[in-house]
Amino acid sequence: MHYIYLLIAVLTEVMATCTLKATEEFTRLWPSVIVLIGYAASFYFLALSLGKIPLAIAYASWAGLGITLVAIVGVVVHKQILDIPAVAGIILIISGVIIINMFSKSVVR
Repeated sequence: MHYIYLLIAVLTEVMATCTLKATEEFTRLWPSVIVLIGYAASFYFLALSLGKIPLAIAYASWAGLGITLVAIVGVVVHKQILDIPAVAGIILIISGVIIINMFSKSVVR
């Protein structure tokens, strides 16, 4: 269940981050409300995940997956272009999250 909380934390953080641009520097009410609710929900579910998942593992997974998903949304939705170093960096982030979750003895199984 704690990994489901972590997944919800990642998805709500990605939603909030991807909505930031639509706030137009927090001058638009509804996108700003979505951002605030999204970040609040993200931290709430991240905190719930910490009941069983160690902080370092949860945070690395949350941040790494969030970065990757935000980059994908940037490419798909905002038509942003990632160069080779950016793609390589994202691959390294994903690799790090996989290595931590598969091989670390700190991970709860």
